[in-house]
Amino acid sequence: MRAARLVSRRKIDFLEIPDPDPIVDEEVKIKVEEISICGSDIYLEYDADLPEEQYPLTAGAPSHECVGTVVESRDPSYKVGQRVIVIPRDVAGMQEYLVQTKDKLIKIPEWGNSSEWLMCQHSGTVLYSAKQWGNIAGKTIAILGQGGIGLSFTMLAAKQGATTIVGLDLEEYRLKRSLEYGATHSINPTNEDFLSISNEITKGTGYDIVVDASGNVSGLDICVDLVRKGGKVISFSFTQEDDMTFNHRKWMMKNVKLISTALAQTNEPIKEIKEMVDYKISGW
Repeated sequence: MRAARLVSRRKIDFLEIPDPDPIVDEEVKIKVEEISICGSDIYLEYDADLPEEQYPLTAGAPSHECVGTVVESRDPSYKVGQRVIVIPRDVAGMQEYLVQTKDKLIKIPEWGNSSEWLMCQHSGTVLYSAKQWGNIAGKTIAILGQGGIGLSFTMLAAKQGATTIVGLDLEEYRLKRSLEYGATHSINPTNEDFLSISNEITKGTGYDIVVDASGNVSGLDICVDLVRKGGKVISFSFTQEDDMTFNHRKWMMKNVKLISTALAQTNEPIKEIKEMVDYKISGW
């Protein structure tokens, strides 16, 4: 079967690999139809300068956002023809066929565009993070980064009743989309003074909640600048560097609550993805 893998920095090759081994009880075989590219795939592998001995990556890697159709099943709860979001083994989704068990599968309806259902995967990880900010009705929130993840945060903040939602990004087309998804304000730090504008918006108090979905090593430090005293910083994105710095004294003096969020590291790594699928079914 066909597969792809990262063979050196910024280079992906296609190759032929053996079909998966015959499935055993409780396993399901899926024909992959679409995949999406996660920021972590780029930061941690594709654009990273990995040691030479780590190349090439496992066939199919890096990829962990996939949608497809069940073509063979030894799990009675999954019938042939069932469409699913699948979290692949070994972060290796760039394969024609995948084998997985139900703890890493999310059923999706027969109707609807596969690419839209696939977006429930990463939006589900955002839903988990958004649960950590609590009740935001009537509150002010700033979201650094308005890519797919940041826009999902913007959408959820709007649906949960935040009074002020500010999207920050370096790309104008993303900021335009941010306003369409529910942001009340947009700021481009490339050509705008985001600190002074934020002071105007919050009347000098800072935001109740600031989300880092930027993937930038300076993101956390900017969050500490923007958040109010006693506010919350939700950290979502990975960066290319393992280490980052922020103004520790300012963080301490503001009594800021810093919350790291990673759905994949929880005991229920598909719970919020399932919930996001249900939300879409209900009309979101």
